[in-house]
Amino acid sequence: MSYVIAVSGKGGVGKTTLSAMIIRRLIARGRKPVLAVDADPNSCLDSNLGVHAESTIGRVREDARKEAAKGLALGMSKQQLLELKIAESLVEASDFDLIAMGRSEGPGCYCYANNVLKQTINTISNEYPFVVLDNEAGMENLSRRIITEVDLLVMVADPSRRGLDTLKRLHDVTNEMEIRYKKLALIINRMRRDELPEYAAQLKKEIGANILIGIPDDLELAEFGEEGKDLAGVPEGNAVSGRIDQLLGEAGI
Repeated sequence: MSYVIAVSGKGGVGKTTLSAMIIRRLIARGRKPVLAVDADPNSCLDSNLGVHAESTIGRVREDARKEAAKGLALGMSKQQLLELKIAESLVEASDFDLIAMGRSEGPGCYCYANNVLKQTINTISNEYPFVVLDNEAGMENLSRRIITEVDLLVMVADPSRRGLDTLKRLHDVTNEMEIRYKKLALIINRMRRDELPEYAAQLKKEIGANILIGIPDDLELAEFGEEGKDLAGVPEGNAVSGRIDQLLGEAGI
């Protein structure tokens, strides 16, 4: 069974960067290969990991539909064609593979693309000891049961009181939607002070979180993002790397 880490939070709090750092630190600790799942249609997990997802689930779904409609897949069912296209869309790297949901290129909602992504993950995830899911803002992907159970749910917020209140609301939504997880980690990202906000410890106790970690507003990491560099190049001594190692250690990974 794969160990599943899901990263969630409101938009703009650094979920994708932290997801990439979690993947990189898992690899550094020998916990590989990792399946990276970019489940945010607006995300860029691939560039943070130094790869390029040329095809996505949204694009694959449209291509398979068009080819089936034109009769280009003789002797193959639409589902078989879809599975073949998905296999071709998997980005393979030395220590991780990546699959991206992307944007739908046709009319309609994401229901079908979500179901395809769920089937894909269920089919291939057992080949990987670790799966890291970078969610879209909120809990949408988890509520749609793309992954039915999470080993470590990571909720990310900025250090403002409003940011922390968002974590409380996210946790309420998690319970309302009966999203199952074994451990819950609260990450206060881009902190400009050494001390965690006073309210953070209270929130951890209130919602029963297992882990609470503050991550500094790191200039070195910000420069990597601004220059579009692969986060594999972040030095071992980087403060954010150390905090991610702390997260994984407290989670028992």
